[in-house]
Amino acid sequence: MAGWRTLTPAGLAMVGILGTCIFPIAARGAPTGAGYVTTTGQLDAAGARTLAALSLACIDRPFPNKPSHVIDRPGELRPPKELTPAFYGCFDWHSAVHGHWALVRILKAFPDLPNAAPIRAALDRHLRASVLAREQAFFKETRNKTFERPYGWAWAFRLAAELATWDDPDARRWAAAVNPLAKDLAGALVTYIGRLSVPVREGVHPNTAFALAQAWDYAKAVGDDGLKGAIDTAARRFYLSDRACPLAYEPSGEDFLSPCLAEADLMRRVLPYGVYRPWLDDFLPDPDGVGTAPILAPPVVRDREDPRIGHLIGLDFHRAWALEGVASVVPAGDPHSVAWRSLAATHREAGLRDMIGSGYGGEHWLASFALYLLTGVGR
Repeated sequence: MAGWRTLTPAGLAMVGILGTCIFPIAARGAPTGAGYVTTTGQLDAAGARTLAALSLACIDRPFPNKPSHVIDRPGELRPPKELTPAFYGCFDWHSAVHGHWALVRILKAFPDLPNAAPIRAALDRHLRASVLAREQAFFKETRNKTFERPYGWAWAFRLAAELATWDDPDARRWAAAVNPLAKDLAGALVTYIGRLSVPVREGVHPNTAFALAQAWDYAKAVGDDGLKGAIDTAARRFYLSDRACPLAYEPSGEDFLSPCLAEADLMRRVLPYGVYRPWLDDFLPDPDGVGTAPILAPPVVRDREDPRIGHLIGLDFHRAWALEGVASVVPAGDPHSVAWRSLAATHREAGLRDMIGSGYGGEHWLASFALYLLTGVGR
């Protein structure tokens, strides 16, 4: 695919036509109703095929590439495919990982897609034990101790969890190949959060709460009680005393995560509802009140092709899935649940609109964020 321009309003219309109540999603300059997404945020097979094509197009594309590892000597400056042969495409390591996750997620939900065969073939090439062993060896090098920590690790956990919960012969083989790396990263994460004195609250890759939520789901999926317990302990230490999260300071101009909502999304996993609800009421303002104003309106994205400013498109998706996650644990008749879901729908619309025309800077990652939201991951 040449870029996001191939995801036209007509293509976006494929995204999510299940359900009875729809919101029109129009590209800028396009007539209202050019595309649709359901209130439940579910995909149909055509929409899944559209999103899968985006990830499939980049996992074997080695350049452009933004490496983030430490180089100690000249001989270590090598092409990404030589250093991390499983996850070398999609501009950077973490995007390659969640590009693979997106393909697994789609194939798992829609095994009979017309492009299922090339998806399986691509996953077979990349998710082999011999290939992942080299990936694992890369992480074991001392100079790579902090490589992709914690954001890339989070997506590796998400990929491993997706494979672990799929009863499919290919998936079992892929899971066996991915598991050693995931287990190494799990051990490294336990060490890291045990030594971290305060959480990282940025709206980009280093955010602690986002990573812990993904790792928590992985721990639950694979039965890693040690990892889950370590996350529960760290989350309580980091966040249980938090009050009145400063939504007025969100977002920063290049955020793709909401620090406040990432925290709320994590704590709904960690805390029993009887503890979580009063914590939530103290942490976030009344969703119908003036304190919620900073997240009522999606951010304005003035240059969708700028790979950093375009982060704000992903922020819409993250806000939407975190809000839906919060709403998912609040009783259905609760007015707060209705308000959170309404806010989520507003951001879902904006994200699906603005992802059109975002160039390769968006193509290499936004499909995964859209898919995370539209398929209800984590709920």
